[in-house]
Amino acid sequence: MKQRRLDPMTRPDRVLMGAIIGAHGVRGHVRIKSFAAAPKDIASYGPLADARGRAYKLTVKGGADDIVIAAIDWVTDRDQAEALKGTDLFVPRDALPAAEDGAFYHADLVGLEARLTDGTVFGTVRAVHDFGAGDSLEIARADGDVMVPFTSAAVPVVDVAGGFIVLDPPKGLLDK
Repeated sequence: MKQRRLDPMTRPDRVLMGAIIGAHGVRGHVRIKSFAAAPKDIASYGPLADARGRAYKLTVKGGADDIVIAAIDWVTDRDQAEALKGTDLFVPRDALPAAEDGAFYHADLVGLEARLTDGTVFGTVRAVHDFGAGDSLEIARADGDVMVPFTSAAVPVVDVAGGFIVLDPPKGLLDK
């Protein structure tokens, strides 16, 4: 799952499931970029909510790839749908099934301590991003945030239960 705009460190009880990217048609349907493992399952976790807590009960009408066309129970026309463009949709963390052994949700990484391979504390995971070339971790530090590729080479250890990750970034990545 990807985190945007709302600082996930302030609301670890919610997981970003999608974002409304525009209207579809004249009946008030919306286009949603879904971050669910199976994009059309976005509505199966129960009602979603925006950053302010307003509920969105979705009925999926179709879609392709990670874009879903959906009706929202209280949206009846294109103007209402278009006004929602840019709205992030969240579910409570406990609405998601438990991760399988050895697996985790991206949201589980937020707040973990980031350590270097020698055990030195480097910072804290602020967010997981996907800018199109693979996932990256945003690591919060006192002297400014740092982006680290989220690969098995750069992040060889993820210990959600232990509350930390280990960073082994490529040479020069952390140089200022």
